Amino acid sequence: MTTSGRNPLAGTVFETETLRGVRCVRLSVLTDETTSPERQRDADDIAASALNIDFGAGDGLREAVDLDVSASKISPFDRPQLGGWLARPDEFDALVWWRFDRAIRSMGDMHELAKWAKAHRKMLVFAEGIGGGRLVFDFRNAMDPMSELMMMMLAFAAQVESQSISDRVSGAMAAMRKMPLRWRGSRPSYGYMPAPMPDEHGGKGWTLVPDPDAVKVVERIVRELLEGSTVAAIAVGLNLDEIPSPRDHWSVKQNRAKGGKTGAAKGSHVVRTVFQWAPAVITRMLRNESLLGWKMHKGKPVRDDQGNPIMATETPVMTREEFDRVGAALDIRSVDNRERKDTDALLLRVVHCDSCGGRMYMSKPTKNGASVNPFYKCNSHARGDLCELPANIRADWADEHVTAEFLRLVGPIQTKHVVEIPGYDPEPELLQTQAEYASHLEEKGKQKSRAALAEWEKRRDGLDARMAELESREKVEPQRVVTPTGRTFADEWAEKNTTGRRAMLVEVGVRLDVRRGTRGGWRKLDTRRVDFTMRGELDPAAEALAAAAEIVEAEANGTNEPPVLGSTARLTEPTAERAPERIPVLA
Repeated sequence: MTTSGRNPLAGTVFETETLRGVRCVRLSVLTDETTSPERQRDADDIAASALNIDFGAGDGLREAVDLDVSASKISPFDRPQLGGWLARPDEFDALVWWRFDRAIRSMGDMHELAKWAKAHRKMLVFAEGIGGGRLVFDFRNAMDPMSELMMMMLAFAAQVESQSISDRVSGAMAAMRKMPLRWRGSRPSYGYMPAPMPDEHGGKGWTLVPDPDAVKVVERIVRELLEGSTVAAIAVGLNLDEIPSPRDHWSVKQNRAKGGKTGAAKGSHVVRTVFQWAPAVITRMLRNESLLGWKMHKGKPVRDDQGNPIMATETPVMTREEFDRVGAALDIRSVDNRERKDTDALLLRVVHCDSCGGRMYMSKPTKNGASVNPFYKCNSHARGDLCELPANIRADWADEHVTAEFLRLVGPIQTKHVVEIPGYDPEPELLQTQAEYASHLEEKGKQKSRAALAEWEKRRDGLDARMAELESREKVEPQRVVTPTGRTFADEWAEKNTTGRRAMLVEVGVRLDVRRGTRGGWRKLDTRRVDFTMRGELDPAAEALAAAAEIVEAEANGTNEPPVLGSTARLTEPTAERAPERIPVLA
């Protein structure tokens, strides 16, 4: 039975019937080990039972569960589940939290929540308040200002506590960043895992050591990169082999499920079952100085008072020479490395219009739905240029001509595997440190306290000292290791597909210039229309081979004459022992 009584001053009816409540649960950081959601539910249930509040059951359960949601960053109205309930105030009478900090951590949020509760005549309950007692703020009486006043006072205390905690944590993290070899927690950089600090370094806390599983993946990536694979191809291979990406790798190490939330519109997110490898992930990982064992903060190295990078581990995954070598390989692939695999045009980037010098592209006319007689044509109009004599040529004629000329000139020449070792050059780190120094100088004069000014001057002097030390280092010249493969260009050509053959032509600098044809029913290529040239490193070897062939032919025909006074000739056998040294890498 329901009884009611009217307060003549407030004009508010107080019901003794059971109130419809919403059980509120919030957690900032969700881990598999936490039991906080269950503790919060238990405390809410006890408070609700004492205040005759019912949360419903089954499909009618009234509950707002926001896990992995920060109260400092997200207001109650923007939280996924609680925000939905606050938008439907007619469906409940009371909100119940475990403690004050489960609801808010700022005065601004509490003011908005109190204003909302006052406007909609709701009761706000905190199962455990200050000193452990229950706090009940009943806004159903609009004439009673005490609830709002008390809430604002408590909100101020909560905000001060939150800021104090944040300051303590930030200070502790900043101090630990300056400690050599000390790991501050959280997810380590890919390639490392936490381990107890060795006794020779104090034995307190944790440090980082190489993660064997991750190091194997890094070695695979570097090996494939130096063998000529693109970053995109490496990423595809890692995903096909189901190797966890850096983010999933840490989850597996922690015995957690892979995948998770990723960024989306405000107040929403996208959930992925796994995080895959991507070219950007690999490039970012390989360019991160953490592979050198350096501590990093906001993308920059953490430095000591002398400007030296502070080490996070005794055993870095890479040496400086290895890191620079990988960086050089990435730089090479970052320049015009887009290889088309969606076309069967052998001469893409090879065939050019003689009139305007622009590239020619394949066109495929169709008849009854089938492609007939593809041809290369000048594409000046697509570039916004005007070609006076645009050329076109049948694709099969051009392909056959280039193939025959290429194999005639270089087919017998042996390929060689070339490895470029950059050595050590202090300039990259010097330039990076100079950029840090210039950025730091921009902060001059912005310090308000003597302590801040002293810290600014200390960092300035440290960066200056580091630049001086780097300037004193000797540069180690790069090395070029050439290894014969025992195979010829003709062997490589025979085994490769169209994409691979096109890469060979482009790599050695083959170019075919095509002039406009004359009217007439040509049934084969008029070679007077085309010029085949080769401008790459292989050109001297081809010239030497051609010279040797001419001499052999002259001797066979009995027309070999003594050399004319002042003439020169280069004789080179197309063998492994006497082939030119500078032959490009062809995998």
